[in-house]
Amino acid sequence: MPDESVKVAVRVRPFNQREKDRQAKLIIKMQGQMTTITNPETPNEEPKSFSFDYSYWSHDGFQEQSDGVLVPAGGSNYASQRRVFENLGQGVLDNAFEGYNCSLFAYGQTGSGKSYSMVGYGNNKGIVPITCDEMFKTMDKNTDPNKRFEVTFSMLEIYNEQVRDLLSKDNPKGGLNVRQNPKLGYFYVENLKRVPVGSYAEIEKRTDQGTASRTVASTNMNATSSRAHTVVTITFDQIIKNESGSETKKSSVMNLVDLAGSERADSTGATGDRLKEGANINKSLSALGNVISALADLSMGTKKKIMVPYRDSVLTKLLQNALGGNSKTIMIAALSPADINYDETLSTLRYADRAKKIKNKAVVNENPLDKLIRELKEENEKLKRAMESGGMVMQEGAGLSPEELEKMRKQMEEDIRAQLMANQAMLAENDQSWDDKLAEARTETEKIETGGADSKRKSKEPYLINLNEDPMLSGVICHFLKNSGETTVGRKDASPVPDICLSGLSIQKQHAVIFNNKGVIEIESVSGSGSKTKINGLPLTGRKALCHKDRILFGSNHMYVLMNPLKPETADSSLPKEITWEFAQKEIAQVKGFATGSAGLSKEQQIVQEQVLEILPMVSEVNAVSEELNKQKSFEVVLISAAAQEGGDITQSNASKVTVKMKNLLNGNTWLWERGKFITRRYLIQELYQKFLDGEDVSHIPKEQDPFWEPTEDVLIGTSNLFLQSLSYCLDFEDTLNISDYKGQEEGHVKVKLEPCDPKGKPIDEEAFVDDPRELLNKPYNFKLTIENANIHKSRFSKGILVKYSVKNNGKVEEVKTPTVKNTLTPTFNHSKVISIPKLKQENLDFFESGCITLSMYGIQEDTLPDPKLLKLNTRELRQMENMENSQAHASGRRGTMFGNEIASDTSHLKTEVVLLQRKYERLQQKERRMQQICEEWSKKPAEEKQFEPFYRAVSAAANSTGTRLKTRVQMLNQVLQGQKYVRQMAMEKSANKKAPTSNGKRPSSAENNKTESSACVLQ
Repeated sequence: MPDESVKVAVRVRPFNQREKDRQAKLIIKMQGQMTTITNPETPNEEPKSFSFDYSYWSHDGFQEQSDGVLVPAGGSNYASQRRVFENLGQGVLDNAFEGYNCSLFAYGQTGSGKSYSMVGYGNNKGIVPITCDEMFKTMDKNTDPNKRFEVTFSMLEIYNEQVRDLLSKDNPKGGLNVRQNPKLGYFYVENLKRVPVGSYAEIEKRTDQGTASRTVASTNMNATSSRAHTVVTITFDQIIKNESGSETKKSSVMNLVDLAGSERADSTGATGDRLKEGANINKSLSALGNVISALADLSMGTKKKIMVPYRDSVLTKLLQNALGGNSKTIMIAALSPADINYDETLSTLRYADRAKKIKNKAVVNENPLDKLIRELKEENEKLKRAMESGGMVMQEGAGLSPEELEKMRKQMEEDIRAQLMANQAMLAENDQSWDDKLAEARTETEKIETGGADSKRKSKEPYLINLNEDPMLSGVICHFLKNSGETTVGRKDASPVPDICLSGLSIQKQHAVIFNNKGVIEIESVSGSGSKTKINGLPLTGRKALCHKDRILFGSNHMYVLMNPLKPETADSSLPKEITWEFAQKEIAQVKGFATGSAGLSKEQQIVQEQVLEILPMVSEVNAVSEELNKQKSFEVVLISAAAQEGGDITQSNASKVTVKMKNLLNGNTWLWERGKFITRRYLIQELYQKFLDGEDVSHIPKEQDPFWEPTEDVLIGTSNLFLQSLSYCLDFEDTLNISDYKGQEEGHVKVKLEPCDPKGKPIDEEAFVDDPRELLNKPYNFKLTIENANIHKSRFSKGILVKYSVKNNGKVEEVKTPTVKNTLTPTFNHSKVISIPKLKQENLDFFESGCITLSMYGIQEDTLPDPKLLKLNTRELRQMENMENSQAHASGRRGTMFGNEIASDTSHLKTEVVLLQRKYERLQQKERRMQQICEEWSKKPAEEKQFEPFYRAVSAAANSTGTRLKTRVQMLNQVLQGQKYVRQMAMEKSANKKAPTSNGKRPSSAENNKTESSACVLQ
């Protein structure tokens, strides 16, 4: 069959609640097959346009029917689930019946609507369930007695390059192996469970089983759902008997792939992290992108020799057929409509645009059954002979060492053995009749618990229902409470085994007990267990009554909602109709002191708030791992305002930064990790914990490979903001500034001095003072910053102290640091820096007026030996001790807010303004004293010398003077006035010679002339 391009569809979803709260702007438009995206930062710019096979508008224009199904409103172009199936799913189904392999994969960032298109919610079924349902309906209509159908179902998850079978309870350590069929070339998953199914209901039950398995794994922290790929494979065989009685098998493999969230891991802060390369966060998607690019280049003929990198990841190995192989492939890209997601949405559109250039060659998979069986047997004989001859390694070894030859031989033996077993399993399947296999699978399927039978119980009995960050995994796990008496919660290795078995971080053997007395429900931690449980965000202490819709967090990850149909009136009336994961996380953040309301927040502040809500559960999780592995480290979220950041700009007060502080609980050393670095490390910490769960000894790994270890680095003690208003008036400024940490708590003081100077740093005279800063424009300007000394409170910083700051010098930003002063808490720096501005501009004056230079005080950290008493404590005890110390510190009045530095910065700003006003006041006092002195001198003169003109000139000069320049200004004015007086007298004499005398016969008096001249001079 001729080459066929991959079909690509894009679909935009409605705004979610968070985007509505934030009053998000729509950036996507669709017209026919055309999709355009507008950059919210540059709305006047031409929108970017893309053309696809289908552009589905599902943002608005819909109405809900009584059964909950969403359909287009009158006259709208809304794309319903049914329409998407008819365009895409029906094609998959038709191709399957014709015997072609089919692949459908969904791509897009987390929350963009991939799962809605693929699986759907409630009665709005997605492509996968509708396709399966229609397939069985078509099979049921078959009337040909010579045709029968066999359908098998498998479901797997790829996370961190490991394959997990979602239909099997037992997965080997490190996941299932992915192997390559040496004859056919394609990759397959070894020992993956393929379940025979005979109806859509059975597929639905198996899908629920796989989803529940994903949920448990995600909750136990073995995987994060948004970072995992889910692959559902349906093998559809049609066995057709011909007239001679021989059978032919027409086989189709349908791969339905829900890819992990495509959001790029935030690289800010992760750059330079020694362990960044070890994290496989987005390895599969990066590899998929490279494969798509290579295939697109091949299809377009732009490059001759291209190696398609299928082997770079597990995902691309398994999708080899779907991309550029024997398959008819459809890609659906899910788009977010909100301006906040512009970068990710544009990235998705470009990805989809690249994919549509790929061409596949699909062929009908039709073979006689007896031929397939004969070929399998022949291949088995060849494999057995190869095993007996010790593999197929060339004897000369092609330059390989004996060790390498032995390694290669062992690898080949392993591959041959695996292929042999796979072939024997296929032969064994053919020996067993399909009806027997289906009956066996149905017996197993019937044992799987589903929500259908529980719906009646849910209306009569109290139960716990799970919450998960992935909406698809919320409400999947349900635990009913005993009708009366106690329901115990704990680990399955406890004795006796608890009623509700949980596993994972911070779950104790005997964790908690829930009491049910005729619908009155209470909960209590098991005394002495040290278990952690939170109710509505607050730690559980003692016995507590539970209300309908209360949120319960067991350990670090197990979030449940209590549903009590016997006492629904006990629910808080302010609660939303449906409790979500996001709501529960906001509640925990509020208890920790973080604001969660979005009203009145700028775009930057809303982004910061989202990052805080995202990172808080991660920090709790990492703290729990630290306790379990006894790493003696604690972590906390730190929100640093612009004022408190190194090189921060107080004018950018909204640009707060989310960081995580790691603290060594033994010696007090701390590290600040930026968000991107922490997310990378958290991922590696998850891997380490998984190895621990798998029974590996992780207590002696080299420190360079330990994600909890970090070499010592200078720690930021605190910052001081040096405001520059005095420079606008050519005034010097000297003060002792507070050093405040990110919480606004005082850590010490630093003495600084700002003074205008010449290019060599020599202070200029006071006469340089200006009343109006605009007088300085377009002139060279130099000033000197001096850091004299400091005084630090905490003794642990005595190992060494230095100051860092950045300035713009000669048009370039320069990073400056003082020498390090060791073994003292009162360092004397005597550091000076001359800053030169070749030509002062208005932007420089604006910066003087509202900007500042942030002085960052750093302390040297060393790996010192801890207090021997602390070595006897485990991480949990050390963290409890630290929490007690923090509580006492807050009780004694220390400010605990993360935004405290803004207050400290405001105080510093006000203090600078006060000093500046004081200097201006002193100048005015000088002027006042000078004018009083002139008046006093004038009053003592004899009457004949009391002339108005000299007196007026002296007072005017004093009023307009700038300090010590008064005498110079007066002398200059007098010289100018004398010159003007002489010129005017000469002109008047010439005029008098030409004109007649006045009416009284006199010429104008000298005093009158003087008065006029004086006024003219003052005006000039």
